[in-house]
Amino acid sequence: MANHKSALKRIRQSEKRRLHNRYYGKTMRNAVRKLRATTNKDEAAAMLPSVTKLLDKLAKTRVIHKNKANNLKSRLAKYINKLA
Repeated sequence: MANHKSALKRIRQSEKRRLHNRYYGKTMRNAVRKLRATTNKDEAAAMLPSVTKLLDKLAKTRVIHKNKANNLKSRLAKYINKLA
């Protein structure tokens, strides 16, 4: 167990951040999954801006890496363009 007050605080902070990041990571994965499951081009194109916004926010707050966000956005755009 931690011996210092600051170490105890660090444990509390890191646990809180871990839960926050976990929640938003899961939210992001679900949004991407939902978009990929869509087969209608109009619906998918309507969903893309909100998913893109979410990915950018998570990259900005370092929940995910900025390159991962860009790769996901690129793949999703490619997927939407392929839809009939």
